[in-house]
Amino acid sequence: MIQLYLLRHGQTDFNVQGIVQGSGVNSSLNDKGRQQAERFWAAYQHVPFARVYTSELRRTQQSVQHFIDKGIPHEHYAALNEISWGTREGTRITPQEDAEYAQTLAQWAAGNPHARLPGGESPAEVAARQRPFIELLQSRPHDEIVLVCLHGRALRVLLCQLLGYPLSCMDGFEHHNLGLYKLHYTGSLYTIRNFLDVSHLSS
Repeated sequence: MIQLYLLRHGQTDFNVQGIVQGSGVNSSLNDKGRQQAERFWAAYQHVPFARVYTSELRRTQQSVQHFIDKGIPHEHYAALNEISWGTREGTRITPQEDAEYAQTLAQWAAGNPHARLPGGESPAEVAARQRPFIELLQSRPHDEIVLVCLHGRALRVLLCQLLGYPLSCMDGFEHHNLGLYKLHYTGSLYTIRNFLDVSHLSS
């Protein structure tokens, strides 16, 4: 059985400011994000992870740097990068304030995973680039514990794929900076064991 720990990166200044940071924004953790990373390390440093996977963006690697420094093998993949928000990256947009953004989110929820913001990616495209990584995970020895750190929207897409949900359900998977999902894979089926666990952040 593979035990899969899926982690969203820690807080950045863009998170605080409500600015969209997709695959084209390579931001770093802020002070609180680094504190969150320290707390996750304190809570899970005893887990014998066989491998650490991150996206190619620095905020994910910074979130699990202690595990990498411990000597756990680390690989980074563009497949785990955040969705591209196209021309809207680096801007502050919310469903309440921006009609174009709200319309795109509504199309996703209505079952159109091919909708996208101008110049950006669709969830269907994110899912497609994640599939080789999913195949890589499933090729690993089935007695490993694996840590994967990625991004909010990319995490939602990945969870839908692993658990067999349509992408229209992705917003049902809430996320939080340094929030953890834990899944088990038995060789044919993923099951969720921890749904957005943030208990380590209050320790």
